[in-house]
Amino acid sequence: MRSSRRSLVSCALVGALVLVGLPAAGAQPGPAAPYLVGRGISDVTGPAAENGMMGYSSFDQKTTGIHQRQRSRAFVVVDQATGKRVAYVNADLAMVFRAVQEAVLSRLQARYGATYTRENLLLSATHTHAGPGGYSHNLAYNLSVLGLQKQTLDAIADGITESVVEAHEDLRPGTITLGRGQLTDASVNRSRTAFDRNPAADKAHFPNAVDPSMTVLRFRQGATDVGAISWFATHNTSMTNKNTLISPDNKGYASYRWEHDHHGVRYLDDRPGFVAAFPNTNAGDMSPNLNLRPGSGPTEDEVENTRIIGERQNREAQRVFAGPQAAVTGSVDSRMRFVDMSAVTVDGRFTTDGRPGTTCSGVVGASTLAGSVEDGPAIPLFHEGMTSPWKALFEPLQVEVPQWLKDCQYPKASLVPTGLIGATPNVVPLQVVKIGPLHLVAVPGEVTIVAGLRIRQAVAAEAGMPLENVLVQGYANDYAQYVTTPEEYDLQQYEGGSTLFGRNTLPAYEQEFGKLAASLRTGAALPPGPTPGTPPFTGINLQTGVVFDDKPIGTSFGQVRTEPAASYTRGQTATAVFVTGHPKNDLHRNGTFLEVQRLVDGRWTRHADDGDWSTRYRWQREGIANSTATLTWAIPADTPAGTYRIVHHGDWKSGWTGAITGFTGATRSFTVG
Repeated sequence: MRSSRRSLVSCALVGALVLVGLPAAGAQPGPAAPYLVGRGISDVTGPAAENGMMGYSSFDQKTTGIHQRQRSRAFVVVDQATGKRVAYVNADLAMVFRAVQEAVLSRLQARYGATYTRENLLLSATHTHAGPGGYSHNLAYNLSVLGLQKQTLDAIADGITESVVEAHEDLRPGTITLGRGQLTDASVNRSRTAFDRNPAADKAHFPNAVDPSMTVLRFRQGATDVGAISWFATHNTSMTNKNTLISPDNKGYASYRWEHDHHGVRYLDDRPGFVAAFPNTNAGDMSPNLNLRPGSGPTEDEVENTRIIGERQNREAQRVFAGPQAAVTGSVDSRMRFVDMSAVTVDGRFTTDGRPGTTCSGVVGASTLAGSVEDGPAIPLFHEGMTSPWKALFEPLQVEVPQWLKDCQYPKASLVPTGLIGATPNVVPLQVVKIGPLHLVAVPGEVTIVAGLRIRQAVAAEAGMPLENVLVQGYANDYAQYVTTPEEYDLQQYEGGSTLFGRNTLPAYEQEFGKLAASLRTGAALPPGPTPGTPPFTGINLQTGVVFDDKPIGTSFGQVRTEPAASYTRGQTATAVFVTGHPKNDLHRNGTFLEVQRLVDGRWTRHADDGDWSTRYRWQREGIANSTATLTWAIPADTPAGTYRIVHHGDWKSGWTGAITGFTGATRSFTVG
């Protein structure tokens, strides 16, 4: 489902008709549908080859193809009583960085003026570790990707924008309902020793040291279900750092199952369809690797684990969706301001000793470099004498941590003052979005479950809401790493070492998010906070682009080198190899590098593409400029009997003119029966 072509005029007409509509029989006074709701989806998949991947900070993990495409899912909700709106986005990304927020806002405001702002636009990530990186303006997050990759940033910003535009133009009278469930077999606490340092009263909220809560919003336009948002806390890291195929991981699989398998959504068709988002909450210490080893749990196959953990989320979300739901009523509103987290004076109400405290400029600790053994290692240890290509990347980080900052960060073993040099942000956006009684606390980082509990308690107290109506929306609007409780911080596990602003990081967030909640409750405005500057070193990029493409003598681009067999049975895998060009020549965003086509009534029709779970697109360089594309289709058990073929769409770049030319190649036909 690509960006809608419906005109803004039609949206305005629908809105006008709604305002004069009559209430339904038995309804309370006021509009039958208190809201306008719209949904949208688009493709945010970046370069499928030779682009460092974001999440594990592994220099060796570079894209070599696509398992499934990454997508952005958007919902717009307008309060008909006040005209206020919020746009909520959840994208299949590792993080959302401020570079993305700024790029999306620039695109939206060019189209809609001041309709969408930092205050009412919430951008969040699922936290997949299997997508292209290099889309931050902060050096620390581009290290393993060899710098800023503009092609990746543009793909993400364009796709997110398209999803919001589609949701905006899809606005119709609608209703929202809220349901809750519990899921206990899709996460495990990967930092139990730190969790156990918390007070008994906090731990009592999580008897098994996991947050089992699933919260589901159900969106309807009239009598038609159009989408759902299902929040659940688990790391989106079923795929390990050995994987090099682009994947939205377990949460992306959950979305695919609900949208594609249950509602028949075909992403390349330009028509609306059901949109199912599976965002994260306070997942900082929640791992999907149930055996507490990368790629382990519930099986020893990371791809199968991705499917199982995703299916468990999908199954519980659909159960809640179909079960008892409470109508969402009340106003739509939002608050956002920038906070300099390096210099927050924290009231004693929020500190562990009852005395005022302060935060510190961001510092990466020694345990950050060690990584999480349950989900994967982090950045390799720095050493002196690094040479090209690493030298230009690491030189800015080889700065001594001042003693005053080491003292402020105690007991962290402080290694790199990333905040002082702009490698990580100090000034971050904090936001609270209100949809009826539901308050979404948009945290620019990864929050452990007890830290999330305390933020929720602070916001609930200021908002005058039950705790269950306040959710932490992690990985939102920017990224400033982890948020642990002071008790967890003292132990300096991976999460504590990655808590940038010192021991009072969480108390500062509690205080500042409480201010936003109070502002929402009273209607009072808040100052916008300090305007963040442009970080240094944003232009560093040591990753070369495509110089040219070549092919073996006597062959042509798109030619089949290995044909599939003449026939297959369900459960077997059909494979074809093509002469190809570099996928960076054209990302085929909102398109595909691969089609499985079926012969129907004498015409070839698309049956599957590179966004499907059953397909794989693998790219491999051969020599200097030659390359091949290996396309596979694991034939599902419900595949109709018939005649099929595999088609490859690609592009090649001329070494003489630099021109990029598209091509298509197709295999011979084969039967499935």
